[in-house]
Amino acid sequence: MNDPSMVTLLAVVFGALVLGSIAAAIVARTARSDRGRSMARNLAARMRSWWIMAGVFVASVLIGGVGTIVLFAASSFLAFREFITLTPTRRGDHRALFWAFFFVIPIQYLLVAQERYGLFSIFIPVYAFILIPARIAAAGETESFLERTSKIQWGLLSCVYFVSHVPAILTLDIPGSETSNAALLFFLVLIVQLNDVFQYIVGSLFGRRPLAPRVSPNKTIEGMIGGLVGSVAVGAAMSTVTPFGVAGAAGLAAAIAVMGVLGDLTMSAVKRDLGVKDYSDLIPGHGGVLDRLDSLTFAAPVFFHLTRYFYSGDGMTAIV
Repeated sequence: MNDPSMVTLLAVVFGALVLGSIAAAIVARTARSDRGRSMARNLAARMRSWWIMAGVFVASVLIGGVGTIVLFAASSFLAFREFITLTPTRRGDHRALFWAFFFVIPIQYLLVAQERYGLFSIFIPVYAFILIPARIAAAGETESFLERTSKIQWGLLSCVYFVSHVPAILTLDIPGSETSNAALLFFLVLIVQLNDVFQYIVGSLFGRRPLAPRVSPNKTIEGMIGGLVGSVAVGAAMSTVTPFGVAGAAGLAAAIAVMGVLGDLTMSAVKRDLGVKDYSDLIPGHGGVLDRLDSLTFAAPVFFHLTRYFYSGDGMTAIV
């Protein structure tokens, strides 16, 4: 809390939640049709969930690195559980899944906590990807072996490996920066969430051309452009709470926005393949944990590595 950038970001979050709650109250009072009342109820449920999720996220960041790592480790566990629950498995997969849940996930986040970048960056895509198919093969069930193995590997990659890059931002070493890494984490999450909001608003008002109608019917090209423009503008405005400068913050916000759209579309394609609307109904108005993390899955690793390679001491050494 001694970091002015953190105070600014907390004020932005609080202000956005207050404005959202006011908007929800206005919609509830003015709704006259059944559709309007249904929208009001959905918006009210979303805002209640947003207050809780924002409170948990802010509290974990203020507690420190351990709180953030525990939060995202639990989120990965729940997201992976949602994914596996919707994905048919066989008896021969169960021991491999036991290792995935109770060995791979804790080890991945322990490596983040220990700032072991070398192992953290390869543990799942190398060692876990060897362990999972080998353990399933050892069970002796070969029917749909490739499909079953690939589903578990993709779940680990998207729900655990990609998401673990969010708390990993706290481990970055940026020379000469007066900004705390917690502010960078806030920057990432705020841009991802605001990009979704801008897409929704612009798409609802001006959307005409669907972006991928068979994957996500409500997403439009106009909404995507509006989300990108809005994210870049907010990123540039927030440059003072980052070590990036105006151009760097705008560029990284653009990368986050684009990756957010791609992550959302990819995870929506998975849901369409599985024949479900949401991964679960754990969060009222929002679906499941993975429905909230879908945009972060692609945005987090890209933001982490771009920041590390262009702004951190380790990254600049690697480039040279």
